[in-house]
Amino acid sequence: MQDVIVIGGSYAGMAAALQLARARRKVVVIDAGQRRNRFASHSHGFLGQDGVDPAIIWAEARRQLLAYPAVRWIEGTASTITGRKDDFRVPTEAGDTFAGRRILLATGVSDQLPEIPGLAERWGGTVFHCPYCHGYELDQGRIGVIASSAMSLHQAQLLPEWGEVTFLTNSALSLDPEQRADLQARGVTIEETPISRLTGAADIELRDGRVLPFAGLFTATRTEPASALAEMAGCTLIETPMGRQIMTGDGKETSVPGIFACGDVARAPHSVSLAVGDGAWAGAQLHRSLVWPE
Repeated sequence: MQDVIVIGGSYAGMAAALQLARARRKVVVIDAGQRRNRFASHSHGFLGQDGVDPAIIWAEARRQLLAYPAVRWIEGTASTITGRKDDFRVPTEAGDTFAGRRILLATGVSDQLPEIPGLAERWGGTVFHCPYCHGYELDQGRIGVIASSAMSLHQAQLLPEWGEVTFLTNSALSLDPEQRADLQARGVTIEETPISRLTGAADIELRDGRVLPFAGLFTATRTEPASALAEMAGCTLIETPMGRQIMTGDGKETSVPGIFACGDVARAPHSVSLAVGDGAWAGAQLHRSLVWPE
């Protein structure tokens, strides 16, 4: 019987597991190996690791975590969660089953990208969602914002801090006079011709044949939990401006007693720094729930 089964071995899951390991609690981490930022070559804005390949950050964090003898690491995919608080069972697709007193869902989210030819291939390379993570490296060059939802307006309003912005509405939303005036006051160019495809490094070909060159592109993705485990276990999900996430209380416990959640799947907005902080808090709260069970 493990004290905690952590499902998801990226930044939030490992940060939580580290707190538990340092409290000498038995932890098993089940990781399917699908980090959300696996498409990016560099991680920015994470104190002490600015500009480092996220794969290197992850590998070093895992090495440090596994130095604690109470931690086991399982490469695999959890298939379901059964049982109740103090007596959960988590089988994996490989046929193993793990028992634990608590569950922590740190499964992350998947990004639903606009269906524009050439965009998915450039995701994480020259197409981004977070200006704090990638805006500085564009060196105040031309930035294109591809509209996908109401959140895109927020991006277009914010990104002039990092360069000259063109907001491509792409028939995804209509701007009212007040919104247009606000964007124009910020120096944003509004382009309403639909997009045909992305070409080159970060160029946009419009349906009228024009090609607009950019240093980088931003779009607001819609996020969904990367795993259906939370819904299968009966956890409540909520809708946010960025997409669906698991509902948790201040102590990171979900609507199901004994099941906790942290990281991108349980908070917004998203970044590596915020995921690590959320995971560290969840690990401490999990430990407290074992010390002072209700």
